[in-house]
Amino acid sequence: MARLAAMAWTLALFPVLALATVPAQAACQGRLVEAADILHAPVCVPQVPARIVVLDPAFSLGMGLELDLPLVGAPLAVMSDKALREEALRRGVTDLGSFLEPSVERIVALKPDLIIGGAMADAAWPMLSQLAPTVLIGADSWKEYLARMAQATGRDEKAKQLLAAYEARVAALRPRLPARTVSVVRITPWEFQVYLDSPRAYGPFAVLRDLGVRRSDYETASGSETLKRADWEALAGLDGSVLLYIVGGVNNSATSGRHEEVLANPLWQMLPAVAAGRVHRLDPAIWMEFSGVGSANRVLDDVERFLIVAP
Repeated sequence: MARLAAMAWTLALFPVLALATVPAQAACQGRLVEAADILHAPVCVPQVPARIVVLDPAFSLGMGLELDLPLVGAPLAVMSDKALREEALRRGVTDLGSFLEPSVERIVALKPDLIIGGAMADAAWPMLSQLAPTVLIGADSWKEYLARMAQATGRDEKAKQLLAAYEARVAALRPRLPARTVSVVRITPWEFQVYLDSPRAYGPFAVLRDLGVRRSDYETASGSETLKRADWEALAGLDGSVLLYIVGGVNNSATSGRHEEVLANPLWQMLPAVAAGRVHRLDPAIWMEFSGVGSANRVLDDVERFLIVAP
């Protein structure tokens, strides 16, 4: 996916590079931003950016809105998270199309003074950086990503406030969490995907880790592994007393061609949580397009609904 996105960016940029002119600067006239997980650092960014384009409809868009950044463009097409898309449009963010094939003509027309995105856009960085200062963030942790966005835009205090409120809610919920093992699986048309409880866990599963939600042994890792691709035989490892499942997940997809087949299969019905009636379907817009503190709080809403309140 990352390679395809980078290729799409590269091909899209060629026709319009001649339209963009960015004056060379012998010295930085704004602020120098650098960190181990900012690619091509240090990057000279405006002291107070006024027109920011983001390159993805998840972390960069969601966190940009949460930080109250002056976003002028983002790829908003085929998003599962309709609420985030509508909020972006309400705030006047121009749709750049799909994040795989963004409209570079629109980026040029928007005249950004800062571009922010993830490491997947690295192949196009030489060209993007000709359009405007470009900060590409390689952080895996959603909290670290938020910190880097805040650092690049001068919103450090705002980011600290957002995280403090999240941490306070986590601390309040943790004592209420029942001592149950929880399993989580994503159903796709071709496989089962199990996002792990690990030090590098993907956004919503990092939230579960913050809460101290206990996952099954099969779903727990101590190293850098974040995902297992399971077949029917491996599915037996999802032996938690509660089962949460996701159907489809990204690019406006909330369906799976084999969803009903899976739920009707005897192997699925034999899972402990299914047999006990403690199985709940999750919204892929929250769990597969995780986009920041707002998404984290929606995950906590699901925890309250399915793990604390539900029998």
